[in-house]
Amino acid sequence: MLVVEDEESIADVLAIALRYHRFEVMTAGTVREALALTEHTSPDCALLDVMLPDGDGRALGRELRGRRPQTALVFLTARDAPAEIVGALGFGDDYITKPFNIDEVVARITAVLRRTRPADVLPQRAPLRHGDLELDETTYSVRRAGRSVELTPTEYALLRFLVRNAGRIVPKEQLLRHVWQYEHAPQESTVVETYISYLRRKLDTLGPPLITTRRGVGYGLT
Repeated sequence: MLVVEDEESIADVLAIALRYHRFEVMTAGTVREALALTEHTSPDCALLDVMLPDGDGRALGRELRGRRPQTALVFLTARDAPAEIVGALGFGDDYITKPFNIDEVVARITAVLRRTRPADVLPQRAPLRHGDLELDETTYSVRRAGRSVELTPTEYALLRFLVRNAGRIVPKEQLLRHVWQYEHAPQESTVVETYISYLRRKLDTLGPPLITTRRGVGYGLT
């Protein structure tokens, strides 16, 4: 996996998240660095910022694909104008606009690789389980009591964090940092409460209530 992003803090976050999901990651901040890195290696997928200090990420994508036609290309762009989107999708496999949710980035890359590459390219992870709940971190799928549950990327990220911390109450502030990357969220923010209600609506129809609330503190799994 090649990540080309000139903002070092963003590149670090992307690399950490992708390595956590068992991708092998190389990072570069310029077109020149990326071409040097791939002189003797062939990444299965490249995540490319469109605007780089020494060139255009789309031109870099064309160069990488010219060297290895099966390379999957995903573009990062701060622009969401139709012309930018069309340009990114003209020969790429997907695009992501900034600011982005890191779990969505991982999910979109996994989906692109699933469409374009053999199954053995995807990193394999053992499912997360809690009671009759199962989360597959390779396919980003969720099942409860053997039945599939359709979740959005943010809903999935929230539920996964709760499962990983099962048996304890997770403070709201911690959820905001790890799921939404909010370092200083407004005290009156209701985004956590909103998404907890979405999860309850989808999960509680398949069995006993799973998510418990500790008022004024946070949430956990029973």
